[in-house]
Amino acid sequence: MDASLIPADNNFAVMAGLTAIAAAGFLLEKTKFGALLTGTVWTILLAILASNLRILPFDAPAYGFVFSYAVPVLIPLFLMKADLKRIFFETTRMTGAFLIASVATLVGVFAAVTLVPLGEWEPAVASSLTGSYVGGSVNFAPLTEMTGLAEGAPSLVSAIVAADHLASAAYLGVLAILPGIAWVAKRFITRDHTQDHTDTVEEGSEGATTPLSLALTLAYALTVVALGSWLAFLGDGLVAPEAMRDAIGVSFGDLKYVFITLLALILPTAIPGQMAKLNGGFELGVVLAFLFFGAIAAGANVAQLLSDAPLIMLFIAILVSVHGVVALVLAKFCKLSLPEILIASNAAILGATTAPALAAAKGWRDLVTPGVLVGVLGYALGTVLGTVVFGLLT
Repeated sequence: MDASLIPADNNFAVMAGLTAIAAAGFLLEKTKFGALLTGTVWTILLAILASNLRILPFDAPAYGFVFSYAVPVLIPLFLMKADLKRIFFETTRMTGAFLIASVATLVGVFAAVTLVPLGEWEPAVASSLTGSYVGGSVNFAPLTEMTGLAEGAPSLVSAIVAADHLASAAYLGVLAILPGIAWVAKRFITRDHTQDHTDTVEEGSEGATTPLSLALTLAYALTVVALGSWLAFLGDGLVAPEAMRDAIGVSFGDLKYVFITLLALILPTAIPGQMAKLNGGFELGVVLAFLFFGAIAAGANVAQLLSDAPLIMLFIAILVSVHGVVALVLAKFCKLSLPEILIASNAAILGATTAPALAAAKGWRDLVTPGVLVGVLGYALGTVLGTVVFGLLT
């Protein structure tokens, strides 16, 4: 009954399914009808459909491979041409957008607490989701430990994680659709976000995409991830993760993506001209991003969530819905563009890795790096705000 057409342990078949769904997303985006939803949304919808029709499994080692290996590589791939000296202004404005998104999450949390009583574990659930929806899932685990939720109600934690998969997929779809709704788009100030702050390299020149440039690009991205992961591991060896979490809320291991991001910005800022000649990284990153979207969406078991965790589903739905509305309203009055608040909201709800992925998929190239940077800010801010919420509710 629980088996899927493609077995969970058939890694090549599962990856083939994800890749086919990503390719279908790209293809549908090029059609007149498909362009209404964008390739990102099609990938999410097709992955949810495939898993709930039991073609793909809800969970598989291949999905873990995407999360553990493809996602970290996205950051250096998208930041290869990120000269901080040239994007400072955009990052400054995006920081404001992210703070607005964080406030919107807090409003959403307290609205959900007011409308959906969850009993004795309500402060812990609200705290954990605050951290998760300000800085992504990297903050979720430390807060479940701190509040006692992980030890006291592990089944509730599993329900929250499952509901979060569905909510994340649905919210990604909404974020991707909103720019195409004229009634929404015309209410925001218009800015051109398609430029990438680097000098373009003409096809056929030294910087054209070649096997050599792709090999160098992959070598660079993997080296950055390896070094960032090693620094996080080294930090955990010097300071016990539990002691550091007790002191500041996160451990060095939790900050792995921070190390990767900082390392990924060094060469593009120091030698932007040379890095600009390495083409192909952005396009490769978009492909990996679509695989990531598909892996997230495939984990959404709609029937099980509706039967096993309806209150958690309702709690998260209210939280995310209020977050979205409040963020859009505040952004309009602060004269932010629609893409800016959407990427900031993405960074808050889903974390630093999905924000640049969505920006790249939508063609907002000058929001890719700011999306990563404000997402990193969320790593630090999310745990703090989650702790504050727990204190207020208890």
